[in-house]
Amino acid sequence: MAWPIAEVARMSGVTARTLRHYDEIGLLPPAWIGTNGHRYYEERQLLRLQQVLVLRALGLGLPEIGRILATQVDELEALRGHHRRLLAERDRLDALAGTVARTIAELEQSRKDGTDMISISRPENLFEGIGPARCMKVLRDFPELVGAIERHTSALTKAEIEADERERTAQMIRLADLLATGLPADADAVQAEIDTQYRTLARIRAATAEEYRAIGRTCVENEHWHAAYESIAPGLAAYQRAAIEAYAATRLR
Repeated sequence: MAWPIAEVARMSGVTARTLRHYDEIGLLPPAWIGTNGHRYYEERQLLRLQQVLVLRALGLGLPEIGRILATQVDELEALRGHHRRLLAERDRLDALAGTVARTIAELEQSRKDGTDMISISRPENLFEGIGPARCMKVLRDFPELVGAIERHTSALTKAEIEADERERTAQMIRLADLLATGLPADADAVQAEIDTQYRTLARIRAATAEEYRAIGRTCVENEHWHAAYESIAPGLAAYQRAAIEAYAATRLR
């Protein structure tokens, strides 16, 4: 049985324009093209589309998906592999949900105690379930920066990772305190905090202005980092991004 492109778009939730793009880049050619110029898809193409969408949901880019599909031999074994990845992603999201829930509970307790001070009993818990590789996907246009960060992270001991996480939490809390005072993102005190963050990154690799702006965007665009920032203070993710934008515009090239 064959389905026209409009029907495949309806079934999958993918636009016909996207399906045509997948055909143009060789990722998902149709089974055949009718005399009317319309694309038609059979079961094998639908299975391939399912794999494309699963891999997209796991955060992979189209070039990477193309390489994976080009090397796979057995469709059933490939689906088993995708299933294992989905289960791992489910477990990671469960861990992330638990992380955010613990942070909410700690902040609620602080408010019940009648203090406006932000207190996190175990800062490293703030980042449980937020793997560096996942957070770096927003930076896929800057592979040299991503590679440097991942090489640095992979070489760290558990104690060093926990120390980094404690410092990252402290940075976020200091920035939240500045946000609470009403200072704009380009204020001197805020920019001094961002300079401290940049110098920490520069020990791994000095980022260009565009790379640092992209890091700022991850605070808002990456759901995991956004949740971590917002669990400390509403609006903190956007405040961090704006502060980095101001820093990159005035201090970096």
